[in-house]
This record gives sequence, structure tokens and C-alpha cells, in this order.
Amino acid sequence: MYGCVTNISIGKLFVAGFGPGFLLCAMMMVLVSRISKKRGYLPIRTRRLSSQEFIKAAKPAILPLCLPIIIIGGVRIGLFTATESGAVAIAYAILLGLIYKELKPKHFAESLKETAVSTATILMIVASASVFSWVLTSEMVPQRLAEWMIGTIHNKWVFIIAVDILLVIVGMFVEGNASMIVLAPLFAPVAAAYGINEIHFAMVFIFGNAIGALTPPMGTLMFIVCGITKCPTRDFIKEAVPFYMLTFGALALLTFFPILSTGLVDLVY
Repeated sequence: MYGCVTNISIGKLFVAGFGPGFLLCAMMMVLVSRISKKRGYLPIRTRRLSSQEFIKAAKPAILPLCLPIIIIGGVRIGLFTATESGAVAIAYAILLGLIYKELKPKHFAESLKETAVSTATILMIVASASVFSWVLTSEMVPQRLAEWMIGTIHNKWVFIIAVDILLVIVGMFVEGNASMIVLAPLFAPVAAAYGINEIHFAMVFIFGNAIGALTPPMGTLMFIVCGITKCPTRDFIKEAVPFYMLTFGALALLTFFPILSTGLVDLVY
């Protein structure tokens, strides 16, 4: 989405995403480990997995593990679009259910019902966010805010920090794709004028947008996760506080250390 609205190489954006992904993964591992030790969570296994046990467990998992490879590989080589990959994933999952004889007619009907309810919930949230986005756009709020930032801020680091804060606030109320369509074309040229690397700014923008989509009161991803997992929103927010702090720390690292976003892109391209 960002690459389309700003005319940036999708391949470079894809490669650039590995840096923030590995950074967030490492930080999450450390945080989860500390929380688990603090709360006394015990490991599922008490001894190391033997090679025979690993092979026995891996055999039935080979075909399911091919699913992300088929999706990502198919998109990357142009067999189907990112949207069509969802249909491919569903068809492959149904095929696996039939092969492993775990998908019964009863289960298929239940999955269709759950899908309909989850989709309706998500679309209601997206529709509400889109209406709010339309109001903001019709009132020229993003454009006026961009003009104010350009006229007031003269330092690129101050500008990118202001964008970080704005994205989180906007993401609390506006659906992620809607805010990206409205704000990315406005801020990307401004970032270029400040001399900020386009890939670096893209990663910061996307990451900040994602944090906003997880943040109360109207974070769309938060409601989607709570709806699927049947977790009360209040409990989600309470448990997510350390993770909010972690994601803000990761955003700060991405902001001030461009090499985390551009290093692998420079190496590959």
C-alpha cells in the first residue's frame, strides 16, 4: 500500500522490512522471557527434544509449513497478488484438512459462520474509520497539518519525531490503510525535502502506523485481535502495556538509526 501511494520499489520495502522485523522479534523475545520468569511460567518440556522425536513431529508438519512459503513465494514471483494470496491460502488449508481427514462438514460450516461474524465485525470497524477519515479529508485537516509542520519545523529529526507522534494519534482513530492513503503522499515528499532516506522514512511510517492501529481507544487491530480471541478489551490493554512501551522503544530505534531499515537494502541493491 505504501509503495503504491508513494511510488517506491516494493522489492526494496520488502527487504527493508527484515531489519525492523528482526529488531522487534529480538526485543519481544527478551520481554516475554522476563515476564515468563517473573510470573513463574513453566516450560512445556523438561528435557531437550531428541532427533527421533523431532523427525516424528516434523513429518506431519511439512505440508502445513509450506503454506507461508507458497503465499510469500507466489506473491514475490508474480503468480498472484497479495489479495489473491488469501484465496490461495484458504484453498490450500481446505486441501490439507481433507488430506489429514480433520476437516469434517460440521467443521466447515462452523468455520464459515465464524468467518462471517469476524469479517462483519472487522468491516464495521473499517467502515466507521473510513467515515472518520473522509470527514478529516473533507475538512482538509491532514493537508493543513502538513503545511503547518513544513512551515514550523526546520530540523529533520524534529520532523520525523512529530510524524511518529502524529501517526500513533491518528492510528488510534483512523483505520491503517485509510490513514496511509491520506498521509503518506503528504509526508513522503516533505521527508525527501529534509533529506531523509525514502526507505528509512517508509519503515518508520509503516511501523508508527501499525502501533497506532493497536492503540486504544479505536485501534482497529486491537479490536480484531480481541474479537477473534474472545479476549476482553480491558484485559488486552492491561496486559499489553509492557508491549506498548517496547514498540515505542523499537520505533525510537528505527527513527534514530536508519541503518536498521536501510542496511540490508544497501547490501542487496
